[in-house]
Amino acid sequence: MHTPYSLHTLRLRLRRLFYRVQNVSRTFPLCVIFCACLFVSNARYLYASDSLIDAGRATSIDLVLESAMRQGLIAGGVVVIGDRNGLQYSTARGRLFPAPEYPLLSDRTIFDIASLTKVIATTPAIMKLLEQGQINLLDPITRWFPEFEGTGREETTILNLLTHTSGINDIDIPVENPTAGALAKVALQNSGSLPGNRFRYADINFILLGELVTRVTGISLERFSSEQLFAPLAMADTLFRPPSDVPLSIAPTAGNSRVLQAGIVQDQNSRRLNGVAGHAGLFSSASDLSRFATMILNKGRSQTGAQLFSSRVIAQMTAPYFYSNGRIIRGLGWDIHSPFSSPRGVFFSEMSFGHTGYSGSSIWIDPDQDLFVILLTTRLDYVNIHHFNRLRSDISTLAVSIFGHPALVDEIITNPQIP
Repeated sequence: MHTPYSLHTLRLRLRRLFYRVQNVSRTFPLCVIFCACLFVSNARYLYASDSLIDAGRATSIDLVLESAMRQGLIAGGVVVIGDRNGLQYSTARGRLFPAPEYPLLSDRTIFDIASLTKVIATTPAIMKLLEQGQINLLDPITRWFPEFEGTGREETTILNLLTHTSGINDIDIPVENPTAGALAKVALQNSGSLPGNRFRYADINFILLGELVTRVTGISLERFSSEQLFAPLAMADTLFRPPSDVPLSIAPTAGNSRVLQAGIVQDQNSRRLNGVAGHAGLFSSASDLSRFATMILNKGRSQTGAQLFSSRVIAQMTAPYFYSNGRIIRGLGWDIHSPFSSPRGVFFSEMSFGHTGYSGSSIWIDPDQDLFVILLTTRLDYVNIHHFNRLRSDISTLAVSIFGHPALVDEIITNPQIP
């Protein structure tokens, strides 16, 4: 049994905890502190672990979402939190469209998850082919793309594509003959950067990986990921090119004209590739993504007991690769520490990992603490990137402080070095 704390001590510790969260984001609602303290005001004594697990569970994350809605960052959003046993907490704010006649958002609402496609579809598909022995991380890409022979890409490997260290620059996919035209554009590039030399995030790396899946298997990334990944995990809401007869279950995204559209992929390059691409195009729900995250935390085993990946492959996929003198840390597809790591928040462990999506989505997974956090939003503001990243960070910081491993929670409350 954990050491009991008096109400006065607990209130002080909670105030200090949320003060730290405020320092991460000055936009974090001050009322969260009072909600958390008021929640425990009816108890004479509470235990250290129980207090933070319960305090603010029903209010603090909702308040952050509501604050983001008032600021015009999002029209609505869904947050789910879970562990290796599955979904533990879910909350949503807003409606499918900003009008009272539309249904409320939920963990079953389908979103365009944008660049989460890279880690939910493309990277796992590549890891499947790796596990099956059909490819090798050190395969030169010219093995699968003869179009690049004689272009200086002979040293570029599948590993370079997965870690964004290929040196290939992003391109606009041509409207006519998009795949062939894209490959021709890449073949003409002369970036002057050696593969593996430095990290530079680029969608083209995963556009090539999506095409590689097709060339190795003879079927599309859409079909391969559906049959080999989503069906075994019972991810029925996860798909490319959602049918037009389910518009009332799909959250909209803002197109180039900033008009909200549902069921059409937001990314222009993905549209030109008919909505199926390795970098973007996947649609999913928070409920489905929680199944995927649970599989990762269970080292490749689904909630039904099926072994989708070996534990070795999961470890290989999320092992760190260091770039820029250790300032950038990437997994295979996954982000660990980089300028894109805002969903890591304050309390996730150093080797936790995740990814963000331009449409307002993010996922972060921490095997050390047995915890994941997923955020899906109807994003409205694409200008104040810093503010949006604060939202992602605040959600994760709150999630770990409320649902984190008891040892961490005890440390947060008892650590005298917390200001």
